[in-house]
Amino acid sequence: MDNLHSLTVHDAHELLKSKKISSVELTQAVLKHLHEVEDKVHACVTVTDEQAIADAQKADLAIARGEIRPLTGIPALIKDVICTRGIRTTCSSKMLENFIPPYDATVIDKLKDENYVIIGKTNMDEFAMGSSTENSAFFVTRNPWNLECVPGGSSGGSAAGIAIDEAIYALGSDTGGSIRQPASFCGVVGLKPTYGRVSRYGLVAFASSLDQIGPITKDVTDCALVLQVIAGHDIKDSTTVPLDVPDYTQALKKDIKGIRIGVPKEYFVEGMQTEVREILEKAIYKLEGLGAEVDWHASLPYTKYALAAYYILAPSEASANLARYDGVKYGFSYRNTESMWEAMEKTKQYGFGAEVKRRIMLGTYALSAGYYDAYYLKAQKVRTLIKRDFEQAFQKYDILATPTSPTTAFKIGEKVDNPVAMYLSDVCTLPINIAGVPAISIPAGFTGGLPVGMQLIGKHFAEDMLLQVAYNFEQATLWHKNKPSLK
Repeated sequence: MDNLHSLTVHDAHELLKSKKISSVELTQAVLKHLHEVEDKVHACVTVTDEQAIADAQKADLAIARGEIRPLTGIPALIKDVICTRGIRTTCSSKMLENFIPPYDATVIDKLKDENYVIIGKTNMDEFAMGSSTENSAFFVTRNPWNLECVPGGSSGGSAAGIAIDEAIYALGSDTGGSIRQPASFCGVVGLKPTYGRVSRYGLVAFASSLDQIGPITKDVTDCALVLQVIAGHDIKDSTTVPLDVPDYTQALKKDIKGIRIGVPKEYFVEGMQTEVREILEKAIYKLEGLGAEVDWHASLPYTKYALAAYYILAPSEASANLARYDGVKYGFSYRNTESMWEAMEKTKQYGFGAEVKRRIMLGTYALSAGYYDAYYLKAQKVRTLIKRDFEQAFQKYDILATPTSPTTAFKIGEKVDNPVAMYLSDVCTLPINIAGVPAISIPAGFTGGLPVGMQLIGKHFAEDMLLQVAYNFEQATLWHKNKPSLK
């Protein structure tokens, strides 16, 4: 069977279930395609050929016994910030270049229970700090739609890999838009779940109160299937919420008549690309045509403070989380120094990249004596106001619809020397992490040969309604069917 690498999760599952293909055949086809395109895209830090075939053989044995689940035998890419036992986990940093975790993240345990197949670990901005995957210590990932453009970040490797069919689905992590923004840039589906819906155990920490693991997939049905597996309470992560996980695929069977959608004016920011605005307006009109009740005059007034608050809160948490990389316990260690203190200083100087050091310094300054009240404490108060904005909006609306990014993918190198311009890439996604609500990015159109994403935002733990609206839009359009060509 040709083009097995281009299958969706649900199509691959049906073929495996009916025994029309085996997991080994599927995995070999995906690996073959990956090695054909990887030299151009550079989505993966590590490709696990031998492990993938071993996983596939194990999955085929399970299928032969009649033990097949939605993700059984289906190849996946995992962002290299999620711990995988026995497989290198680098965070795309020299600091962890040779780190091999002795344990699996909870999401990996859940995938292993399904007998999944791991194809590789994906490139990212170092320690998830960036919006373009240009901050990797190893190499720059390229956007499959235009190899001169970035794929977004920090989950750029996962998004680019799925866009060009290097796996059937992927996992990413999202601290300020790191799943949704690259999903938008690469024309795929990316979901950031509610904070506490998916365990963070085994996710290398950037900003612990903001980080969430989520799926990056080829369509909304696949997104529902992957979320179904990775969601749920975890005793290893005290921030997960002990709520039952609904059957997300059931939400896909409902229409969206009568669903109230608000369009917050603050997300159509100054400097937004004109074509992106026009595509988003058409997409929202499409939702209205499907029966949704759209209010074009919604407002989240504290949104304008989200960017400033985020770049105090996230670096502050990062400065505390990254203090553990001192060259003593694990990771890179600078040798040949005269004292322990010099060794620790040199380890961080040479082990971290420029963006990571920039954020550590920002965070350390914001937490320092004399500045804590003026910066960090004030940012926490603004966070409360932003969260209250969403609570009030969701008393009136079921869903909010916004751009995922104010622009399409920009050229590699275009913003690398301008951190503030780079930070503005996430202006539409940051408030969602600050409030802890779920959001999904879905393909909504193209301009200049590059994808444009629409972001749908929901109430806490209302991923089912997000998937419902996203699926209805997807089925009424053909944007998710478009595929990049590297020829």
